[in-house]
This record gives sequence, structure tokens and C-alpha cells, in this order.
Amino acid sequence: MTQSGNRFRKRRLPSFFSVSKASALLQDNRSLVSELAPGNGAPVSGTGLLRGRMPHASVVVFATLVALISLVPLGFIGWITINVGWQTVKELVFRPRVGELLVNTILLEALTIPLSIVLAVTLAWLTERTNVPFPRLWSWLAVAPLAVPAFVHSYAWVSLVPGMRGLQSGVFVSVLAYYPFLYLPVAAALRRLDPAIEDAAASLGLDPWRVFFRTVLPQLRLAICGGSLLIGLHLLSEYGLYVMIRFDTFSTAIVDQFQSAYNSPAANMLGGVLVACCLFLLGLEILLRGNERYARVGSGSARPADRRRLGWFVVPAILLPGTLAVLTLGVPLMTLGRWLYLGGGEIWRLDAVGNAFVQTIVLAVAGGVLTTIAAAPMAWLSVRAPGRFQRLLEACHYYVGSLPGVVVALALVTITVRLALPLYQTFATLIVAYVLLFLPRAMVGLRASIAQAPVELERAAMCLGRTPSQAVRQITMRLAAPGFAASIALSALGITNELTATLMLSPNGVETLATEFWSLTSEIDYASAAPYAVMMIVLSLPLTLLLYAQSKRTAGQ
Repeated sequence: MTQSGNRFRKRRLPSFFSVSKASALLQDNRSLVSELAPGNGAPVSGTGLLRGRMPHASVVVFATLVALISLVPLGFIGWITINVGWQTVKELVFRPRVGELLVNTILLEALTIPLSIVLAVTLAWLTERTNVPFPRLWSWLAVAPLAVPAFVHSYAWVSLVPGMRGLQSGVFVSVLAYYPFLYLPVAAALRRLDPAIEDAAASLGLDPWRVFFRTVLPQLRLAICGGSLLIGLHLLSEYGLYVMIRFDTFSTAIVDQFQSAYNSPAANMLGGVLVACCLFLLGLEILLRGNERYARVGSGSARPADRRRLGWFVVPAILLPGTLAVLTLGVPLMTLGRWLYLGGGEIWRLDAVGNAFVQTIVLAVAGGVLTTIAAAPMAWLSVRAPGRFQRLLEACHYYVGSLPGVVVALALVTITVRLALPLYQTFATLIVAYVLLFLPRAMVGLRASIAQAPVELERAAMCLGRTPSQAVRQITMRLAAPGFAASIALSALGITNELTATLMLSPNGVETLATEFWSLTSEIDYASAAPYAVMMIVLSLPLTLLLYAQSKRTAGQ
């Protein structure tokens, strides 16, 4: 052996033995499958066994059915456009009112998203890369505003400052309500970055600011784009927040049109423009995200990044997260406490509050379970049998989550009124709306949990006599049970705070915490609405804690 070969052997010997051990374990699994396969005159390949016996056909049929149902809102917009005729479309779309709503939407997006990016990145840098006192406390307080629904933020600020109106107020409250959607992925990305890259940049003579802008910020691009897209979609779909501060958006205009005239062509056309805005945001995010490579071969340095000393800057550094905590949590809690005190014990009407609480729980659990069941076939296919057709089905499952609830509700209202009137304003239609709106949430958790269940265990179970469906149910689904529970919880908590679709589709007698809160605030009865807001926050806290814990777990902390 040559000298270079000896050096290679010394450097790579531990890695070689690790790979050999892993390969031996995998070979043992494959040998077990081959030996237990019936009629094993020749070894049966794992891939062939999987393709031959796994229940692809039935799973594909179910996933295709869910994908077709998810296309209903998009098909509805196209059908309405064709049905009313091009002349009517021009009259309803190309008019000053639509132009005004479009300008409001562009200004809202153009101001809120950059401000949220600056705020979230600054706060994430302080809590993750500096020696600011109590970083874990500030990190948790930065995520905690997610437990307060956006329309409760608006309720709190309008109660405190009754004169809040217009674009500036909308941007201010929107940033406070939605910046955690950016803080979470950016903070998680900062925890995973290899500090050796920053050390190399500093060794080349770059000062700390240039190191940040040239080496750190580009690596946060994916997190910033993803969080910005999420905020942008929420801004398009939000209704309650902007109604309270009297700022007109497409969602508020659609609900107004719907309340004044059921199945209004004007509302349908506004829904079409809103869908176009959603698709534009999706395309813009893909364009800005680019195709650059953000991964590297090897895990990089295992050591945590050195926290920079703030020195005299520590006082203003503490003021930022402290002020944010007061604005995002202190004001809503103080406002709720004030209204609870002024309302006294009589506002806690146990019959009304208890009834709304129970119905919210029933809808949330039923919707969460059914949404997870509907997402399970596609999640299994995306992991076990990826392909072009599967990717197309998966896109159908995901796109519907980008649509505002008002558009989904409008589509279901029109379809039930015209084609299935007995289903109009029924429990079943409301549950279908929830399934469509929160299908992507369930998909995210399910895919990760199913991917962690080894496929060899399914194959071994089938070789031991289990049918394909039994193997998946008894092996994979049990191993993926934590992911199923998390998906149900994520969907259920989203249903708890959902407002527009529930307002438009809920049957007579169905009262949720969100709809009762909205009904009372519409009557300017803020004191009576306070208990419903408190209960929504209490139900949202577990989701917030779950998101925070998951972001820490992703970074290995």
C-alpha cells in the first residue's frame, strides 16, 4: 500500500467502520425480508417487495379524492368567471373600488413585511448570538404573541386607543401580531449555522457588521422568505383585525358583500382577485428564494456560536424585547383584565361561555382528527412512493392552505346553494371547510413522523403474514403516533381561532368562542367579549409552547 493510501486509511478508518456497521445492519434487514418471503427460491429485493405488495392503489385513490376536493375553491373561481361572462367580469373587477382595495393591500404588504423582517431578525440575533441577559426568557416572550389571535390584538388596542384607524394602525397591529412567524424560523436557523464560517470571514479582515451582512444574512434567506410568505398570506386572509380598525381589504369587502347579498357576483369576483394575489405571493416567494445551495457536506462545527458581548449597548438591547413584550402581551392582558374587572362576575355567564367552549372543543377535535385522516394518505405517499404524480397531488394538498378562509367559505356557500341546498350551513360543510383550510398543517407533521418510521419494518411485518394495510396500520402508524397527535393539535388550535369561514358557514345554533367574541365586539360590548378572548388565549397556549419546543428540538437543544 502506498504512503498516501496509509494516510487515507488512518484518517478514514473510524468513518469506514461506521459505514460498514450501518451497511451490515441494513443487509441484515434485507436478508430477513428475503428469507421470510414466501417461495424464496431467489432473494426478493426490498424495492420489488414494496412495489408489489404495498397498498399503493387504494392510497392513491384516496389521496386523489382529497386533492380533487381541495381544488374546489380554485375551480369555483374559474367556473364563476366563465359563467358571468367577460363583460360582467370587467365591470366587477376593473372598477375604482377594486383598485382602492388593491392599493390598500399592496401598501399593507409592502410596509408590514419589511418591518417584520427587521424586527424578527434583530430580536433573533439578540437572543441567539449576544450575551443579552435572560435570553431564554426573551426568546419565549417573542413567540408567546402567537397565543393571542390577531383580532384579539386589534380588540385590545382599539379598547386602549379608540382613535386607531387606517393603514398606519393596521401595519402597527399586524407587525405585533405576526412578527413571531418570522422570528421562529430565523432563530432556529441561527442556532443551526456553523460558526466556523463567521470565524473564517472575520479572519479575512471583515468587521462584525460586514460578517453579518455577507455571511450570516444570506444563510437566513430561506427562513426569511418562508416566514414572509406566511405573514403575507395571513395579511390577505385576515378579517377581524382590519374591521375593528376600519381598514378596508379584500377580505373585509368580500364579507360585507356576502352579508348584504348571498351569492353576490361582486363578492365572487373579489374572491378571484384575492386568489390571484395569493398566487402572486407564492410565485414571488419562489423567485426570491432562488436555487442557491444552503447545505454543506458534513455537519460543520459542533460547538455553539460565541455570543458577542454587548458592553454598554446591553441596556438598549434589553429595551427592544422588553418593549415588544409589553406591546404584544402586556397591552392585551391589561385590556382583558380591565374589561373583566369592569364587567364583574356577571359577564362570566357559564351557560353561554360554557356552551361556546364545548362547541369549540367539539369542532376543533372533530376537524383536527378528520383533517389528519385526510392528509395521512398523501403524507404516506410522499415518503414511501415519491414521483411526479405524487408531487402533483401534494401540491394540490398544499395550495389550498394559502387561500383565505373567506374564499374557501364563499366557494362552499355557492356550491351548496346551487347544487346541494340541504348541505347549506350544516355541520358537514363547516367541517369540510376546516379540512381544506388546515390540510397543509397536518401534512407537515405527518410527513416528518412517517419518514422516521423505517420501511424495513413494514416489509418484515408483511413477510410475517400481515397484509399491507395491517403492516402500515400496526407498524408505521404506531411509530408515527406522536406526529399524528401533533398534527391533530395544530389543526385543532387553528380551528379554535378561525373566524371568517365559521361566520359564513356555521349552522344556526353553533356558537364558537371566536364567533361569540366577534358578535359581542360588533355590538361594542367589550366587557362581555373579554371572557371569550381569555378562553381562546388559554386554548392557544399549548400550540405556542409546542412551536417553541419544536424549534428548540430542531436545533438539538
